[in-house]
Amino acid sequence: MIKRNLLVMGLAVLLSACGFQLRGTGTNELTIKELDVSARNAYGETVVQLRDTLKNSGVHVYTGATYKLFLADEKETQRNLSYASAGRASDIELITSLTFEMQGRDHLPLMGDKIEVQKVVSHDGNNLVGSDSEMTQVRKEMRRELVQRVMLRLQQLTPEKLELLQQTADNKAKADADALKAAQEYENNTPKQSPVEVPVD
Repeated sequence: MIKRNLLVMGLAVLLSACGFQLRGTGTNELTIKELDVSARNAYGETVVQLRDTLKNSGVHVYTGATYKLFLADEKETQRNLSYASAGRASDIELITSLTFEMQGRDHLPLMGDKIEVQKVVSHDGNNLVGSDSEMTQVRKEMRRELVQRVMLRLQQLTPEKLELLQQTADNKAKADADALKAAQEYENNTPKQSPVEVPVD
């Protein structure tokens, strides 16, 4: 029995050393320690919840941080999966999607992603109040899941990876600026064609 317990403990230590965490038991530990978080909907529930989750995970969230997480677009949609006859419930699929972008120095985009959460609920036409209340609760759960998925994406971003993305973005911005400058110089140095004069009889 003692040997078995020691074996289980040994495996647990080994797995945790490899970075493995059981689902639902791990923490939201991030290697990013500072982050600016904003959203198109500045006072929306998702951005507020995300800020709180980041702070609880040891991240200093403040305006002016080097890296900025911008929640560009959040949509809540639904569609009927089945139509109920009288006295029966219909199935409705709820969809919440979030498009976000990580920005670096000079507001250059480093990476972006879109997350989508889907849930199916039953909508009872004979109990509209109860059905609407359930849908509101499910939407809250979906928002929590959305925030957790954003956190999982952020867990994959180390300071080293962000710096590499920043260098790539800087190089692209410089190449774009050089190309624009060359095109402008070419246009400035190209002789402008005089309008053709039509002889008057």
